[in-house]
Amino acid sequence: MAGAGFFALLDDIASLLDDIAGMSKMAVEKTAGVIGDDLALNAQQVTGISTNRELPVVWAVAKGSLLNKAILVPLALLISWLANWAVKPLLMIGGAYLCYEGVEKILHKFFHHSDEHPAEHPGEPTNAERIEALQDPEVDLLALEKERIWGAIRTDFILSAEIIVISLGVFAAEPLYKQLGAFIVISLAMTIGVYGLVAAIVKLDDLGLRWINKKNPVLKKLGKGILWFAPWLLKFLSVAGTLAMFLVGGEIIMHGIAPLYDQVHHWSEAAGKLPLVGWLTGSLLELAIAIVVGVLTGLCVLGLVQGGKLLWRKKA
Repeated sequence: MAGAGFFALLDDIASLLDDIAGMSKMAVEKTAGVIGDDLALNAQQVTGISTNRELPVVWAVAKGSLLNKAILVPLALLISWLANWAVKPLLMIGGAYLCYEGVEKILHKFFHHSDEHPAEHPGEPTNAERIEALQDPEVDLLALEKERIWGAIRTDFILSAEIIVISLGVFAAEPLYKQLGAFIVISLAMTIGVYGLVAAIVKLDDLGLRWINKKNPVLKKLGKGILWFAPWLLKFLSVAGTLAMFLVGGEIIMHGIAPLYDQVHHWSEAAGKLPLVGWLTGSLLELAIAIVVGVLTGLCVLGLVQGGKLLWRKKA
């Protein structure tokens, strides 16, 4: 009997872990846009730091990210326990903020010059500030590095909050102990994954330079290829992250507005019945509509924010 009870306990544990893994997988899929933006942003944050300080800075930000999640996860569980009705509104707000942030990134990219305007994210210095810091012997580089770290941690707090809120919407109906397990898995996996990749990306240049100096012609070519590839990788991550933000944010808004989601689902099913290409057009149509909804939502939120700022300035 004791053996049967032990194996039954193992079966329950395996079932629980399987449920947590499934919940975590769904949450990761929904938060892909935020993860991509987090990865691109943190890789950019380390740019301009001396080579021997890159990994310590990444490690410091990673520890700050874990602390952020240690604060946010209990808050999310408390909301799920005491005010489960608030999950959907918070999810909608998080989705709208994702869309707004995507629009902000695009407008900043095309209408602001990096050397003349403030940084895109809090704590991220402009190119002019970096050059001044390196040329001015009176500038405390250690203080500048600490400021950069705290800026990255503050930005990570916003991105982590988005991840937690979106994840909470995925498994809000699950028991609290399963939610806790899934949050722990997501927090650790995302922090290790994002900052591990950031560390690898920021060291690509060093690897390329090291191989260029080798006598082996194959390594020399690989080194040149890496130096060419590294900046393009950062650009790709930034573009893909922005696109995914519109996609994820748009899907959240669509799911929150039942009539809109039903209509889009109806159009998607109709497109899916087309001969030969139906299997592709149905999915693409829904994705395209989600992106359009995301862009329109971001523009609407941007208009509200700018209008609020204008009213505040007039009152001031």
